[in-house]
Amino acid sequence: MYIPAWQGFHFGDGSRGRNGREVPFPLSAPRRTYFYRARNAVYHLLKALTLKGDEVVLVPSYHHGNEVMAIRAAGASVRFYPIGRDLKPDLDALWDLSRDARVLFTIHYLGWPQPLAELRTLCRERGMILIEDCALALFSGSGERPLGSFGDHAIYCLYKTLPIPHGGLLVQNVEGLPELEDLDLVPASFTSTAARSAELILEGLRSRSNALGAAMVGLKRMAGTALSTMGVERLPVGETGFDVKSVDTGMSPWIHRLHRRYDHQEIRRKRRQNYLFLKEAFAGRVPLVFEELEEGVCPLFFPILVPDKHEAAERLKRRGVCCVEFWNRGDPEADRKAFPDTWFLRDHVLELPIHQDVRPSQLAYLAEEVLALGLPSDLEAARV
Repeated sequence: MYIPAWQGFHFGDGSRGRNGREVPFPLSAPRRTYFYRARNAVYHLLKALTLKGDEVVLVPSYHHGNEVMAIRAAGASVRFYPIGRDLKPDLDALWDLSRDARVLFTIHYLGWPQPLAELRTLCRERGMILIEDCALALFSGSGERPLGSFGDHAIYCLYKTLPIPHGGLLVQNVEGLPELEDLDLVPASFTSTAARSAELILEGLRSRSNALGAAMVGLKRMAGTALSTMGVERLPVGETGFDVKSVDTGMSPWIHRLHRRYDHQEIRRKRRQNYLFLKEAFAGRVPLVFEELEEGVCPLFFPILVPDKHEAAERLKRRGVCCVEFWNRGDPEADRKAFPDTWFLRDHVLELPIHQDVRPSQLAYLAEEVLALGLPSDLEAARV
């Protein structure tokens, strides 16, 4: 059996239209700008805020790294604040670190909200701008409100949740910044869109027929090698790094039409259903990162704690279960000595796929393979 880490694209996806369904926030936000990647949105937002080199942006110690590169490329200074093993900020430390900061950048990890009431109070008291990074939290909410609607600005990565080849989104909840209104974005090239679309189609095919899909993946790799040999450039989406030369790349016109046509509520429902299936299967047998799935959460993955993340991921991959080893490094300034809890997360959190493509039979298989790893059954044992 083969279970891809990300949702694939299937012919017919989105072709039935919205059938009168309401398009949810943030896809319906009044002031929104689409980019090829979310990191491009981070860069343009920070540029539009006209931060100078001595103006501080507070960034969580647990981060990818691309967003930090984008902030620095925009000309701002970065100061890291600690994130605990519960994926929440140390609020006391954050208050102390915020005395001279202008922007608070918060990340909603894997769909679960940060303590927004406290963060908004802090920003109000300090006069800071609040930016919500919702790259991992599309269609999640806190209480009755969607994540990304609490701060001054919010950033989303659409292709992490939707089966589309690329797409980043910037939402402005306050009066629009003029610099963002005048952006001259160049639509993504056909080659970049087609190359990633082919990967999504093959992943979707392979999840239904592993043998056929694997053969087609081999052919796709041969085609990719040929294009590279001919010097045909394709702009990637999932790599680590920040290229200022590509920050003015926008979404393909096809993606503009496609991403709004999915049944977004059904995607959210399936992800929650899959999460709850694994939660029951792992109860008392696998250490979990989150003990509860709050009503508003649209989970991106099912995170568990393992003694050795890479070893566990490789063992599952050999059995056809593709996991995501998120955020192994981050920015060098947020080092292991200064932020030990962050590095605990980097070392031990493994993300299992529970996207809308995963079928019940695949979930059952995934659960069996994870249990076969013989993981310690309680959180404290996993911390050793």
